[in-house]
Amino acid sequence: MRIIRLLLAIVLIFGSTSFARAADGPVRFDGRRAREQSNGLGSVSFPVSCAPAVQSTFNQGVALLHSFQYQEAEQTFTQVAQQDPTCAMAYWGEAMSLYHQLWDWPNADTLKQGLQDTIEAQKLRAQTDRERMYIVSAGVFFQDNANLSRASRVKAYSDWMNRIFTKYPDDVNAGAFYALSLITLQGKKADELANRKQAIDILNKLLAVAPNHPGVVHYLIHATDTPELASQGLVAARRYAKIAPDSSHALHMPSHIFVRLGLWQEAIQSNLAAEAAAAKATQAGQADASYQVHAMDFLDYAYLQSGQAGKAQELVGELKNVAGAGAEHIADHQANFAARNAAELHQWKEAATLPVSDAKGNWLATTYFARTIGAARTGDQAGAQENLGKYKEAIAGQNDKVYGVSSSASIGQQEAEAWVDYVEGKNAEAVKAMRSAAAQEAAEGVDSLSMPAREMLGDMLMEMKKPREALVEYKAALQESPNRFDSLYGAAQAAQVSGNARAARQYYAKLIEVCGPGADRPELAQARIELAKK
Repeated sequence: MRIIRLLLAIVLIFGSTSFARAADGPVRFDGRRAREQSNGLGSVSFPVSCAPAVQSTFNQGVALLHSFQYQEAEQTFTQVAQQDPTCAMAYWGEAMSLYHQLWDWPNADTLKQGLQDTIEAQKLRAQTDRERMYIVSAGVFFQDNANLSRASRVKAYSDWMNRIFTKYPDDVNAGAFYALSLITLQGKKADELANRKQAIDILNKLLAVAPNHPGVVHYLIHATDTPELASQGLVAARRYAKIAPDSSHALHMPSHIFVRLGLWQEAIQSNLAAEAAAAKATQAGQADASYQVHAMDFLDYAYLQSGQAGKAQELVGELKNVAGAGAEHIADHQANFAARNAAELHQWKEAATLPVSDAKGNWLATTYFARTIGAARTGDQAGAQENLGKYKEAIAGQNDKVYGVSSSASIGQQEAEAWVDYVEGKNAEAVKAMRSAAAQEAAEGVDSLSMPAREMLGDMLMEMKKPREALVEYKAALQESPNRFDSLYGAAQAAQVSGNARAARQYYAKLIEVCGPGADRPELAQARIELAKK
C-alpha cells in the first residue's frame, strides 16, 4: 500500500503545481490536439504531454492495446520511451501491456514488472492531471500487496478508471477502458449481467461520437458475448474488422458474435482472415502463436456447425504448422480439436478410443470427457466408468487461469456422469443429472464453443424413445445456441418420429440453409431425401 499512497500523493501534489499547466483544463479528444492513429488499427487520439514527435507512435501503441495486441503494444511503448526518455505515459503503456484483461492473469514476475513500470512513470512526473490519474490507475492494479485478491485488484483498477472517465467525460479512451474493466469484474451472474449492460450503455454512447475507435467496438463485442445479449453486438462485430484490419485479433473478434448467433459462414471468413494475419504477425515477432491457435479453435467449431466435417478434421493436422507454437501447446490443442470433432460428429467409437496426449496439458480433461461419453454411447459400461474416473482426476482442482474456479468442470462432470448412468440403465438418474447440468449451464451462460447440455438431454431422450420430450429440449438448445448442426438435425428427427412432418421439414430446410456450399456431413443427405418427399 506504500506504493499506492505515494502515487495518490503525487496526484494531489502535482495537481496544484506548474506541472498541471501544460495540458490541463478542457482537453479536446476529437483529434485536433493529437492526430489520430488510423493506419489499419482504427482511429485513436490519446494526447500526452510528451515530445510532439512521439505522439503518433503513442497513439499507435494505444490502438494496439485496445485490440489486445499486447506484445506489439509493449514494443511500441518501449519505442516511445526510447525516443522520449521523459515520457511518463510510455511506462504506463508498458505496464498496461502486461495486464491481459479477459485473457490471463499476470504471474508474480509480471506483477513486479508492471509495478516497476508504474514507479518509473510516476518518477517522471507527468505534466497533466489526467495523465497522472492514468498512471495511478495502473499502479493501483500492480501494487505490491500479496494479500490483495485478484478480484480486489480488478475492482480497484475499475474504480480508478471510473474516476478518470467521470472527470474527463470526453475522453473516449477512458470510457472504453472503464467499460472493459466492468466486463472484467467477476461476481454473481446478476452482477455480471448488470456490469455488461452498464458497459454496453457506455460503449454505445461512445460509438455515436467515435465510430472508428477500436476499443469501443472491440469491447462492445466482449460486453455482448452472451446468449441473451449477442444480437446487440452484431453492428460492432461487422464493423471492427473493417476499421482495424491490421490486427489479427480485430479480424477474429467478430466471430464471437457470429458464433453466438449461428452465422457460420461469417464466422469462417472472420477466422480464416485472422489465422493468416496472426501467422504473419508471429513470424514478424509482433505476436505469439496463441492468436493463430485461437482463431483456428473458432474455425474448427464453425466448420463443424456448417457441415464441413472434412475441413474440421484437417485442422487437427494443420496445428503442427503453427509458427512459434511449442510441442506441448500443439499437442494440447490437437487433443481438444480431436475430442470436439469426434463428439460433434457423433463418432462415438473414435471418441471412446481417443489417444491420451503425453503432454498431459490443459486438454487432458477434454480427452477423458469425450472418451467417457464415447464409451457410454457405444454401450461400454466398464470403459465409461474407467474414463469417468480419470476425467474426475483431471478436473480435480482445475482452476480458471483468470479469476478462479471454473464452473465448466462442474457442468461437464454432471454431463459425463449422466451418460454413465444411462449406459448402466439408470434412465431416471441420467435424465435428472443432465437436467441439472442444463439448468446450471442456462443460469451461468452456455459456452460458445461447447456442445450444450440441453442438446445432450435431447439426444438422451431420443435414445430413450421419447421424441416429443426430446424436441422440447432441442428447441430450448436452439434458443441459446442458434443454428447448431446437431440441435437442428436432432429437432428434425424428433419432430419426424413424433409425426410432426411440417416441423421436421422446417428443421431440415434450416439445416441445409445454414450449411451452404462445401458441406459434407452425411446427415445432410438424409435431410435432402426427406425434403424431396411429397
